[in-house]
Amino acid sequence: QVQLVESGGGLVQPGGSLRLSCAASGFSLDNYAIGWFRQAPGKEREGAICMSNSDGSTYYEDAVKGRFTVSRDNAKNTVYLQINFLKREDTAVYYCAASRYWSINPKDYDYWGQGTQVAVSS
Repeated sequence: QVQLVESGGGLVQPGGSLRLSCAASGFSLDNYAIGWFRQAPGKEREGAICMSNSDGSTYYEDAVKGRFTVSRDNAKNTVYLQINFLKREDTAVYYCAASRYWSINPKDYDYWGQGTQVAVSS
């Protein structure tokens, strides 16, 4: 069974940090790009905020550059998203997804996790 499972979300104060995990089962991440998406309250899910490819390539949206870091642990078939200096506007449900393409378009992604909530508030 193909599955992506996110974890690591929670409530954090502005300026804090979180590490989100995206664990894959039923397929190998070696053949897929992983994108992280987010959906803020009352808004639609937009393009990938960051991506990781099996060749080490990464992409970051301007809004998250310098604060978000994506990494992979191939042995664990897991991708991580380290988020530092969290802002209130980072509050959203965060999703990871897998695609055979290097794309920020959510339509190009085949497998999706269930999402993990990140709330930034004092």
